[in-house]
Amino acid sequence: MAVKGTTIGVITDLDGQFTLSVPLKSTLIISYVGYKSQQVVVSDTKPLRIILTEDSKTLDEVVVVGYGVQKKSVVTASISRVTSEELKTANPSRVEDVLKGKVSGVQITQISGQPGADSHVRIRGIGTINNSNPLYIVDGMAVEGGINYLNPADIQSVEILKDAASAAIYGARAANGVVLVTTKNGSVGKATINYNVSYGWQNPWKKKSVLNAKEYMVIMNESQINDGYAPYYTQDEINAAGKGTDWQEETFYKNAPIQNHQVNVSGGTEKASYFLSLGYYDQAGIVGGNYDKSNYNRWSVRTNGTYNVFEDKSRSFLNNVKVGMNVGYSRSKSTGIETNSEYGSILGSALTFDPTVPVYADEATAATILAQYPNAVKDKNGNVFSIPPTGFQEIANPVAMLNQPTAGINNSDKIVATFWGEIDIMKGLKFKSSYGADLAFWGYDSYTYPYFLAVQGKSLDYSTVQSEMNRGYRWQVENVLSYKKTFAGKHNLSLVLGQSAQKYTYRNLGGNDRDLLETDPSKANINSAIADAKLGRVWGGTGGYTAYTLASYFGRFDYNYDEKYMVQATIRRDGSSNFGARNKWATFPAFSLGWNVSNEAFMENRPEWFNTLKLRFSWGKNGNERIGNLNILH
Repeated sequence: MAVKGTTIGVITDLDGQFTLSVPLKSTLIISYVGYKSQQVVVSDTKPLRIILTEDSKTLDEVVVVGYGVQKKSVVTASISRVTSEELKTANPSRVEDVLKGKVSGVQITQISGQPGADSHVRIRGIGTINNSNPLYIVDGMAVEGGINYLNPADIQSVEILKDAASAAIYGARAANGVVLVTTKNGSVGKATINYNVSYGWQNPWKKKSVLNAKEYMVIMNESQINDGYAPYYTQDEINAAGKGTDWQEETFYKNAPIQNHQVNVSGGTEKASYFLSLGYYDQAGIVGGNYDKSNYNRWSVRTNGTYNVFEDKSRSFLNNVKVGMNVGYSRSKSTGIETNSEYGSILGSALTFDPTVPVYADEATAATILAQYPNAVKDKNGNVFSIPPTGFQEIANPVAMLNQPTAGINNSDKIVATFWGEIDIMKGLKFKSSYGADLAFWGYDSYTYPYFLAVQGKSLDYSTVQSEMNRGYRWQVENVLSYKKTFAGKHNLSLVLGQSAQKYTYRNLGGNDRDLLETDPSKANINSAIADAKLGRVWGGTGGYTAYTLASYFGRFDYNYDEKYMVQATIRRDGSSNFGARNKWATFPAFSLGWNVSNEAFMENRPEWFNTLKLRFSWGKNGNERIGNLNILH
């Protein structure tokens, strides 16, 4: 809200209310993103009621394109966008899960149904061997290990750069596409507090159709007879068998809980804006969740802020200085069972185990089992589980597997932070400098006490313990100079020049040992193992240290005439420590053209259902420097 021809202005509150003292006959200019601006002459002192109408041209969403933004209508490369409103339609544990089916050309496949399981993201297929994951950029910072640490409720938008022309600005890291994530920030207005909570229950929607005890006995007899042998079971035994044990029913966790809590505070003034959030997500698996064998929980904290250090609209140069930060922290823990295994896993055994065998052995059978196998698995009340009949090899009692005296916990702590400053040098010309850091700690702790489940590969006569710790740290420094100018109202020019430098270091340390002193899980650590030192093993340490560096220079030229004819050219020069001594640097150019046919005069009388017609052409070159240190041919 501004007075025409002056620097007098005000910003409305969240309800659109405003108060402004101006002389009579003054002209107010009212503008808002996505709506047509209006000019209103103040003719008296009565309150004004101003209604803005949507502008289909300016309402065209602005998309992040890497080191800048563009109106989608003038984008000449292939970029897809998912907004926070679309992310609200689901209640996912991970950002990738909610993107499924929303972006053409992007295939997202969850590795397994385990709570918190990773997802494979493939943008227009597999671009490189070994590592086909896209590059993830969060608030301008390249992050290692994906975006599973993010709270989906903190995200404002996700842009996916799908073709070589759009991704070329990231050069040697863009061969598999680029995912740009922008987190939320506050806006001018009074503080707003939001709290969202959900609690639900999970159940398997379908069970596999398998034989019951009676049907199983009949089939086994037929198999014996066909092989020329006597049947296993008499007709009386078959008649008395009934349905037997439904191993799927015994294995599944009914009404496994899942809960999600999100609270955030946002707001701001003309001087500063802020966004603070706290999230908690917890999910129990429908197989093993009630035994702490398959669970996932995550805490997340975020603080984003922008501060206007200096602003003087009366000056034509160095008239605005802003600083900001985007800081996110996440802590997660997870346990898991064996997945995607046809045989030997809990689910595999639940589908293939003998339905004539009861879950628990009777008293006499239990005594026989314990006499032969003293480490046979029991439940917390001391009841002995049945063991497989002869011939089942690695397939075991799935309920006994859930009670197996073993545990493994994955833990992760990750903090990603970006600090930046931006100066308006002159009208249209800006300089932005940023420093980013990605610090992650993750590890795995496990123990196993002696047990017996089955003869083949399902037993252990001694206890084991393992612990592993990893640390990864990336720093990034970027300096970007951007210029935007409109000439004669129709010629729109945009230039970007920048420099980027980063380094990633990784350390690993782990060890395992055997023969724990006690059977108390709380004391299951390597210091409690008393086996011969020769039986223990340590890995990592100084030998587990790796590092790589990347230095880059890049530029982009954008021009469009009246949002009808567009051209874009991009170039990036990358030097990576992963490349050989003779080929340390590589250049990645790109070029694209666009024609907004629907903006032509001859398209003005098109039918209402005919919204947009744009023709695009693009060519680009991307690379892959994620090949590991020294894995090159000189």
